[in-house]
Amino acid sequence: MSPGPDSSRETLRIGVVSETYPPEINGVANTMRHLVEGLARRGHAVQLVRPRQPAERWTGRIAVGSVGVEQTLVPGVPIPGYRGLRFGLPVFWRLRGLWRLRPPDVLYIATQGPLGHAALAAARLRGIPTVTGFHTQFHQYSRHYGLGLLTGPIVRTLRHFHNRSDATLAPTKELEAELTAQGFANVHLFGRGVDVGLFSPARRAPALRAAWGCGAQDLVVLHVGRVAAEKNLDLARETFEAIESACPGARFVVVGDGPALAHLQRDHPRFVCTGSQVGEALAAHYASGDLFLFPSLTETFGNVVPEAMASALPVVAFDYAAAHAAIVSGVNGVTVSPGDRPGFVAAAVRIAQDRPGLRALGAEARRTAEGMSWERVLGGVEDRLLEVVRRRGIGGTHETVAGAAE
Repeated sequence: MSPGPDSSRETLRIGVVSETYPPEINGVANTMRHLVEGLARRGHAVQLVRPRQPAERWTGRIAVGSVGVEQTLVPGVPIPGYRGLRFGLPVFWRLRGLWRLRPPDVLYIATQGPLGHAALAAARLRGIPTVTGFHTQFHQYSRHYGLGLLTGPIVRTLRHFHNRSDATLAPTKELEAELTAQGFANVHLFGRGVDVGLFSPARRAPALRAAWGCGAQDLVVLHVGRVAAEKNLDLARETFEAIESACPGARFVVVGDGPALAHLQRDHPRFVCTGSQVGEALAAHYASGDLFLFPSLTETFGNVVPEAMASALPVVAFDYAAAHAAIVSGVNGVTVSPGDRPGFVAAAVRIAQDRPGLRALGAEARRTAEGMSWERVLGGVEDRLLEVVRRRGIGGTHETVAGAAE
């Protein structure tokens, strides 16, 4: 290790392995982008290993300001039922060769698919310190796809995977404690930040609201996320219908794609379904709403919560994950006890009828989001990676690890 741009900070060669990354649209991909780009800006030499996306031909350096990130693309296959997402194939021998001459000082493995398992095995063979991320509640998802009996075996499989690494990072203190109680070892916090420059109330777009059939005084109720069973969208629908009864003329806007989208459009043609949105278009959708419903109970974090808050959009959510970490109920949003469906509906109807109260909650939500800096979050991850390397007594020089085209 050697001094970086800040002489008080050591720099590392860091490998990041993820089975999802932009242009894929999901919370894990977004978090990995912030991690990769943030570590590179801090002077670390970062190598990204991820599946090749359809029609993708190029591999090499990704520009991040004045620095670059090496990437290695590996073969992938589509995930059934998850359009646009892919598993990386278990390319153990390729990773073993990639890290033979120039191994990273430390490896961060974000996903537990075939690529993640292969990366962990290759890293252990090469003696590379590894940190794994707990980004997805696979054991919770199983209950929504008729696989409830597999919950226990899935937890055991995840625990075996993560406990073979030097440390596991979880997005909330709540999940950190839960995993530790379930026998996961060396669990630490990897919180989440939000880009308050991108997600801002300044992006409110009257023309977009007009396209939804809404005027300046009409109430727009928003949901952003994957349109799938595990997101508890039946409760979102039920809640909006109760709001609509109390606030005639209200409009429900659903932003996202997924296996339940066609069903939702067929059964509820009056709902506005915009499909997936990214970047400034997504930010305009958030800012053009008035109330955000987030009924999911399967999140490891829920990046949409701070994104909505940064957009001055009051959030109604169950009191766990991102909502538990960021929302003070009645001050900058509203939370109810997890699983309390009648309480969720009643809370949403109550605040939907109070337009001055909605604006006050939204303003305070924005102030809260302004304190959720990605820089502070990434500083904590950087410290954890350095700690793992020091504990192993392994160091390297600051040189970029070479990526290779498949």
